[in-house]
Amino acid sequence: MSDLRDLYQEVILDHSRSPRNFGHHEPSNREAKGNNPLCGDKFTIYALVEDGIVKDVSFDGRGCAISTASASLMTELMKGKTEEEARAMFESFHELVTADKDEPLDEALDKLNVLAGVRGYPMRVKCATLAWHTMKAALDDIDDTVVTE
Repeated sequence: MSDLRDLYQEVILDHSRSPRNFGHHEPSNREAKGNNPLCGDKFTIYALVEDGIVKDVSFDGRGCAISTASASLMTELMKGKTEEEARAMFESFHELVTADKDEPLDEALDKLNVLAGVRGYPMRVKCATLAWHTMKAALDDIDDTVVTE
């Protein structure tokens, strides 16, 4: 179990140090802002959605290692998904980090299992889910800033 925990920590650190899809990718036609006032995480999610498909997604801002890694992983997995699939991914991820059960996500979302450990730390759940709530707001075309409070 220690080896697995070490691997998970390495994946989180890798995505935090070298986030994928960081910066505002052009073009985009959906945008939402998110803020976690307790730890100072602030992200903007940019998405290009055409014909109900998330063609591209990127993020900009600043956050702790967990929030940045989560945003990075999310952007990798969202590309090419339908809006319905993207919303289902949000629900699956939210359940992973909040539910009191130890069932890993299916193979398609396996990369996200590295963040399951935040479940025991409610403040860290807010970090891990900020980008996801913000992505959902972008999909729903919500103008208000998403706040994890």
